Amino acid sequence: MDRTRYPVDPWRLVEKRYDSDDLGLTETLFAVGNGYLGMRGNPAEGRDAHAHGTFINGLHETWPIRHAEAAFGFARTGQTIVNAPDAKVMKLYVDDEPLNVAQADLEEYERVLDLREGVLRRSLVWRTPAGKRVKVETSRMVSMAQRHLAVMQLSVTMLEGDAPIVISSQLLNRQDGKDEYHVESAAMGEGVDPRKAQGFEERVLLPRLSYAEDDRMALGYMCSRSKMTVAVAADHLLSSDEPVEKITRHEQDLAKTVFRAELHEGNTIRVDKLVAYHSSRGVPARELSDRCDRTLDRARSHGAAYYQAEQREWFADFWSNADVEVEGQPEIQQATRFNLFQLAQASARADQMGVPAKGVTGSGYEGHYFWDTEVYVVPFLTYTQPDVARNTLHFRRRMLPAALERAGEMAQRGALFPWRTINGEEASAYYAAGTAQVHIDADVAYALTKYVDATGDKDFLFRDGIDILVETARLWADLGFWRSNGHPTFHIHGVTGPDEYTTVVNNNLFTNVMARYNLERAAQAVAEMAEEHPHEHAAMVERLELGDDEVAEWEACAAGMAIPYEEGLGIHPQDDYFLDREVWDLSRTPDELRPLLLHYHPLVIYRFQVLKQADVVMALFLQGDRFSIEEKKADFEYYDPITTGDSTLSAVVQSVIAAEVGYHQMALDYFHHALYVDLADLHHNTVDGLHIASAGGVWAGLVNGFGGMRDHGRALSFYPKLPVGWESLAFPLQWHGSRLRVLIRQDEIQLHVDRGEPIEVWVCGTPHTIGGEAVTFGLDDQGPRIDGFLGDKPLVGGHRADGTMITAGVPEPTVGPDETQANLAPL
Repeated sequence: MDRTRYPVDPWRLVEKRYDSDDLGLTETLFAVGNGYLGMRGNPAEGRDAHAHGTFINGLHETWPIRHAEAAFGFARTGQTIVNAPDAKVMKLYVDDEPLNVAQADLEEYERVLDLREGVLRRSLVWRTPAGKRVKVETSRMVSMAQRHLAVMQLSVTMLEGDAPIVISSQLLNRQDGKDEYHVESAAMGEGVDPRKAQGFEERVLLPRLSYAEDDRMALGYMCSRSKMTVAVAADHLLSSDEPVEKITRHEQDLAKTVFRAELHEGNTIRVDKLVAYHSSRGVPARELSDRCDRTLDRARSHGAAYYQAEQREWFADFWSNADVEVEGQPEIQQATRFNLFQLAQASARADQMGVPAKGVTGSGYEGHYFWDTEVYVVPFLTYTQPDVARNTLHFRRRMLPAALERAGEMAQRGALFPWRTINGEEASAYYAAGTAQVHIDADVAYALTKYVDATGDKDFLFRDGIDILVETARLWADLGFWRSNGHPTFHIHGVTGPDEYTTVVNNNLFTNVMARYNLERAAQAVAEMAEEHPHEHAAMVERLELGDDEVAEWEACAAGMAIPYEEGLGIHPQDDYFLDREVWDLSRTPDELRPLLLHYHPLVIYRFQVLKQADVVMALFLQGDRFSIEEKKADFEYYDPITTGDSTLSAVVQSVIAAEVGYHQMALDYFHHALYVDLADLHHNTVDGLHIASAGGVWAGLVNGFGGMRDHGRALSFYPKLPVGWESLAFPLQWHGSRLRVLIRQDEIQLHVDRGEPIEVWVCGTPHTIGGEAVTFGLDDQGPRIDGFLGDKPLVGGHRADGTMITAGVPEPTVGPDETQANLAPL
C-alpha cells in the first residue's frame, strides 16, 4: 500500500489523498455493514462511483439456469443478491455548484474507517469555483446493536464567504428499468469471470410504494421472480445556525428531502439522516414500511449520538474478545485489525442467516453462501463470539429440509447441503466443481461439533445439531461402498475436493478424512444423547426413524474409510489417480495467464497435477491429529509447489501447515499474502467485495499457525511457532464460558483466565490447569526452522529441480498429547 496515501494507524484505515483511479477498490475497503445491511464506501454526494452498492443479506432475485445440455438433477434456479435502494446519497450544492470530489479543488482531505468505533468519516475543505472555502464533514454507520438501522451525518461550515446551501437527501433506486450491476446474461462465455455476479436482462425491483412527507420518506419494492420484498425509509434531524427551508418530493424510484439555507461565514448546518431497511421472503412492502416506521420512531427519540455511543460500546466488547495484538509490527497490526473488523461486519447481525463469501460489501459470487462460512468464519466466531457462531450454525439447521430434498434428487439418503446458495437450493450450474463437492456436508458437521466442543453447548447439539449430524452421516454411508481386497475398505467415488482444478475423482483424501470425522461424531453424538437425555433421544429416534444398525454402520464406515497413501513417495495422494497425471510446471506459466481458470479450458487443467487451492494440506490442518508430523512435512513438500493459490482460501492454510512443519519463512510469506488479499487487491477482484473467508483465515494464521493452537480431541492445546522478529503475539480465546488470555514471546508462552472458571490446557505436550493467575511456560524448542523454499532448490510435483525424488519415512502409529487416536495412514 502507498503509505503516503494510507498511513499506518493501529486502529484506523486512513486515506489522506483522493484518487479516482481505484474507486472500485476503495468503495469496498471503506464499506460499512453489520452482517445484515452493507453499504459500499461511495461518497455521500453520490459521485464519482465505480458501483453504487447497498446490500441486504439474503435479498436476492432468482433466474432460470439455462444449460446448453440439460440433465436430470442439474441446478435449475440461479440466485443473485440484489442491489437494494440507495440511502447513502446526500448531495451538496454551494452557490448552486455541486460538490464532486473527483473534480473539486480540495485544500484538505481525509477519509477514515474507524475500526474501534465502527464508523466511516470523511473531512475535507473545498474551495468552490467562486473562491469560497467550505468545510464538509460526513459520517456513516451501520448499527451493530440495531440490525435494521444506519446513521449518516452531513455537516457544512462556511469558512470564508457567504453562500446559498442546498442539501438533497435521497432514497434512490438506480435501476431505471435494468440493474446497473448486471450487463451480461446468465450464460457462461468467453471472458466471463465466474467469481462475478451473473446478469439480468429485465427489471428486478418492482415498485410497490413511494412517499415523502414531513421529515420521513420511503420506497418499497418486490423482486420480480423471487417475490422477496424490501422497504427503506429515512428520517432527518436538523441542526443549523441559519433558517432552513425544507422541500419533499417523491416519484416511483426516488424520494428526497431538500434543505435550503443562506449560510454565512462561520456558521454550520448539519443533517442527521436515520435510515431503516427491512426485507422479507413474502411480507408485503407496505408492512415492511410499517416496520421501518417503528425503527425510525425509536431512533428519532434517541438521536444519532445515542447510537454512535452504542456502537462504541458494542465494538469495545467485540475487541475485548477478538483483538489479536502483534507487538512491534505496526503494519501487520493495522491489517490484522482490518480483517477482524470485516469479520464482524460480515457476521455479527446475520442473525441465523449465512455469511456470504463477500459479506455485504459487494455482489461478488452473487451473494452466495459456501463452505467458507463453516471452515473459515465459524471457527473465529466460536472462539470470540460464540453466540454469533451458534446463530450461524442454526442457519444450516433451517436449510436442512432443502438439503434432504436435494439428496433425494441426487438418489441419496440423508441430506446434501448445496455447494452455493442463498435460499437453500443448489445454485451451482457447473456440477463438477459444485454439487460434486459433497464435502460441504462434513464441513457443516465439523463446524457444528467444534462449536460444541469449545462451548459445551450440548443443548444446541441435541436440539438442532443432532438432525444435521444424523442426516449427513446417512449421506456418507449411502454414498460410499465397500470393496474387499483381502481387507474390506470403504470408498467414496465421484466427488470433488476443495481443489476445483481436479474434479469428480475417487477417494479424494480431504473428502474421505472429513467424512470419517462426520461419521464418527454423528455416532458419538447419538450415544451421548442416549446417555444424557434418554427421553429426547427416544423422540429423535422416532422422528428420524433411526435404527441401531445405522449407527453401527456409521462406525464401521469410519473405521474402514479408504485413505489414499503412496508408499514410494511417502505421501497421501489427493485422490486415487492424482499421481498418474502429468505435473503442471507453474514456474513456466506467466503471470498474465493466471488465474488458470480464466485462461484455460477446464479439461486442460483437469489433465494435470495442479491445484487451485490447498486440498490435502487443508486435511492436514482440519484433521491434524490423524497425521504424523513426518507425514505433514512430506505432504506439504509435495503439494506446495503445484498449488497456484488462485483461490484466496489457500494461502492461510499453507501458512498454518508451513509453520507447523518448520518452513517458518514460507509461513510468514503466505500469511502476508492472506493478510493483504484485499488491502493490496492481490487477486484483482476486491472491487466485487471483500474476501471474508480469507479474513477468517488471517485469524487462523495468527492463532492456529503462529500461536500453535489446536482443539483436537475436545482439548485445547498450544505449540507456538512465533515468526523471527516478532516481539510478541497476544489473543483471547473463549472455552466453555471462560476467557483465556494468551501471550506468546519468542521463548515463552503466558496463559491466564481473566473470566470464568479454570480450564485445562496442553502446552507443548503437557497438560496444565490455568486459572486467574498468569502462568508462564518456557519454549526452549519450537522445532527446526527451515527458512528457504523447501530446502535448497525449488520443488516441482514431488521432485526437486535436479530430478531427485522427495521421500519421507512412514512412522509407526503413535498417540501424542494433541492426538486422540493412532495415526491411521497408511491403511
